[in-house]
This record gives sequence, C-alpha cells and structure tokens, in this order.
Amino acid sequence: MTVRVVIADDQELVRTGFRMILEAEPDVVVVAEASDGREAVSLARELVPDVVLMDIRMPVLDGIRATAELTGSLSSIRVLILTTFDLDEYVYDALRAGASGFLLKDTPASQLASAVRTIAGGDALLAPSITRRLIAEFASARQPRPVPRGLRDLTAREHDVLLLIATGRSNAEIAEELVISEATVKTHVAHVLAKLELRDRVQAVVLAHEAGIAGKQPIRPAGT
Repeated sequence: MTVRVVIADDQELVRTGFRMILEAEPDVVVVAEASDGREAVSLARELVPDVVLMDIRMPVLDGIRATAELTGSLSSIRVLILTTFDLDEYVYDALRAGASGFLLKDTPASQLASAVRTIAGGDALLAPSITRRLIAEFASARQPRPVPRGLRDLTAREHDVLLLIATGRSNAEIAEELVISEATVKTHVAHVLAKLELRDRVQAVVLAHEAGIAGKQPIRPAGT
C-alpha cells in the first residue's frame, strides 16, 4: 500500500526536507505541497491524500483551523501536526481539532516515515514529550462538555477500556490491566470509537477529559 501525503508548511526549505525524507521510502509518495492552511485544505480536498503533514503557524489559515476544516468534511484524511512549538496549548487545540498525531520538527528523520505510516494505518501518535498530564491539565481548564449520550451505550468492559485509553495506555497495557487478550482489547476499542462516533483513540482521550470522567471510577452502564 502506498501512502499519499500532502505537506503543508510556510517554509519552502522545510517542505523540501520533508519531501526528501518521505520520498526516500518505497511506500510513501508526496502528492502536493502547500504554503498556507487554505492551500492545504484546497489541495487535500482535491487530491484526498491519506495523510496531511500540517504546520501550526501558517499565513492565511493556521494549521489548527485547517485541520478542523479537513477533519470536519473529509473523514478519510488523517492529519499529523508538525511544529517547532512545544507549547501545551497547541497540543490540546490540535487534538481537539481532530489531528491524529503530533510531532515536533526536531523528531529524528528516521521516525517521520514511521509516524506517517502509523497515522495512515488508522492509529494515533503523540511525540514522547507530549505527556498525558499536559492533555489532562488543558482539558480540565476548559468548560466540561456534557457527557456524550453514547457513553451510556457502552458495556461495563468498554467503559473500563475508555478510562484506560484516557490514561494513555496502549492496547498491550490495557490487556495486561484487564487480564484479557490484546485482540479483545482491539475489539473493545473499536466498539468504543464507533459508539461515541470518534475518529481514533486520541479523540477518546480528549473526550474523556473534557467530559470529566477520566481518572474517576467507572460509571457502570447497563449491560456487560
């Protein structure tokens, strides 16, 4: 499978560097470059790539708003935020806008293609420096969202899985915690995302913190 990528950054040198790194990979092709957020949205809608590498600070339309426009209208496109700004507020806003990943521009070149594949494959990715605590703090600083109606449709086990997702645990860690197989965890995660109408587990983390249920005892809905 070839991963099709659009690179959005207002610095030509940065775009060229990313293109060279990605096109050295046999399974990645850069289909377009954009110098601002508006152009990124236009090109993505025209070309429908698998992944958009999105800078945050760009002219005309910034990366956060461009991400929100894309994820709101094209659910198949995944956005990987790349920025030099390791600032907490950007992390939260990018995830809230629907980004599936967040990496700093000083990420080693060897990890960029891997990150693109991870995002294209439907998973989510955060840079190691983006901690669970930061997401929790910025979510709690905002007005809590109403508890989603779909939360009541979760089984007790699915609810437990959601709470563990909110702590940042991987599928393997959740399986160990609940003493179930990793395949079973994947099934539960898929059900959680479907019932809550979420794109990926990053949105599940944001939702759990915004709704004020992360870190709390499970609300045991009816059913198992």
